[in-house]
Amino acid sequence: MDLGQLEVYEQPPKVAEYLALRSQAGMNPRSEAGAEIALRNSYYAVTVYLQGELIGMGRVIGDGGCHMQVVDMAVRPDLQRQGIGKMIFGRIVDYLKREAPDKTFVSLIADGPADKLYRKFGFDYTQPEGQGMYMRIQSDRLVP
Repeated sequence: MDLGQLEVYEQPPKVAEYLALRSQAGMNPRSEAGAEIALRNSYYAVTVYLQGELIGMGRVIGDGGCHMQVVDMAVRPDLQRQGIGKMIFGRIVDYLKREAPDKTFVSLIADGPADKLYRKFGFDYTQPEGQGMYMRIQSDRLVP
C-alpha cells in the first residue's frame, strides 16, 4: 500500500466510526454514550482514513499533568503490518514528548504482539515494580 493515499488527522473519529473500527479490530465493545463522552475528552488523537473510511486510530487520555494513557490503538486487520500503526504511535509519542510535563507517567495496555512496537518507542513492562490491573463496568456490576 502507498501510505501517500492515506489522510491523517489529529482529531478523534466520529462515534460511529470509532465503534466500527473497534469491532473490526476485535476490541471490546463500548457503548455509544460512553464513546461520545470519551472521544470528546481526548487530549490528543490520530485518525487515519483511506478513501473516506477510518482505518486506523490512537488516542491519549488522562489528567494532562501527572498521568496520561495511550488507548484505542487500532488498525483495520487487513491493513495491519504496513506501517500504519507505527505511524500513528510515532505521532502520539511525538505529542507526548512535546506536550507532557516532566515526569508524567504514560501508560498503555498492550494487546498481543503490539508490545514489540511499543518497546521500539521506549515503553517498558511494569513488572516487577508494578502489575497492570483493570476493572470493567458492565451495567450495574463490576466485571474483572
